Amino acid sequence: MKFTRKAKAQWAGTGKDGNGKISMESGVLDKSPYAFNTRFEQEPGTNPEELLGAAHAGCFTMQLSFLLNEAGLTATSLETDAHVTFENGTITLIHLELYGQVPDITSEQFTEIATKAKEVCPVSKALDTEITLAITLK
Repeated sequence: MKFTRKAKAQWAGTGKDGNGKISMESGVLDKSPYAFNTRFEQEPGTNPEELLGAAHAGCFTMQLSFLLNEAGLTATSLETDAHVTFENGTITLIHLELYGQVPDITSEQFTEIATKAKEVCPVSKALDTEITLAITLK
């Protein structure tokens, strides 16, 4: 399977005083604002790090679901939080926190399958940073 997705960023002004808008082909984000204050402070709007975190959490969780299905298991619930650490101009760490409910699975099986999902998730493979994973089976 091969496909291409499209996103767009627009920017005007300086890095600190300028502002921009981010859009996605799907329309989920359509000219969503981002700026220095939305990235480095807590102003309303989005930023590249939270978008990357959302993409990584979504990709990892879906990959985990596929791997559970391959093992004959179906999750009742999977939830992943992604914490993206930006430090001195570099994304130095993405920490994934997984919470799952999966009937008939042992903690060891869940850890093994979740670890594999982290390794084979396409977004994980595209990133050049440390990725850690904390796992909670409910």
